[in-house]
Amino acid sequence: MELTLLTIPGCPRAAAFEELLAAALTGYPGVAIERCEISDEHAAAEAGMCGSPTLLINGVDPFAQPGQEPSLSCRLYRGDDGCIAPVPSLAALRRALAAASGSGLPGDG
Repeated sequence: MELTLLTIPGCPRAAAFEELLAAALTGYPGVAIERCEISDEHAAAEAGMCGSPTLLINGVDPFAQPGQEPSLSCRLYRGDDGCIAPVPSLAALRRALAAASGSGLPGDG
C-alpha cells in the first residue's frame, strides 16, 4: 500500500493528521508514508490535493467529494455523524486503509 500525505507549508493540521494516521496504521507493519509539501495551485492540481492535509492511498484520495476542486486551502472532513472536522475520524481512516489493502481490517484474518 502506498501512502502520500500532501500538505501546504506550515499546515496547522498536519501533525494531528500524522498522529491519527500512525494510530490507524497499527496492524500494517512496514507501510511507509511519503510526505509532500505543495506550495502552488498547479502542483495541487497535479497531485490531486483537495486541501491540506490530503492523504492519497495508492494515488487516490478516499475522502474526496465528487466535483471537489484541487486547493491549497485548509481541508475539512465530514464525519459519519455529519459533523465537520479538521481531520477524518480514526474509524473512517481505518476503513479507507482496509478498503485499499483489499484484506479487510487488520486482525480480521
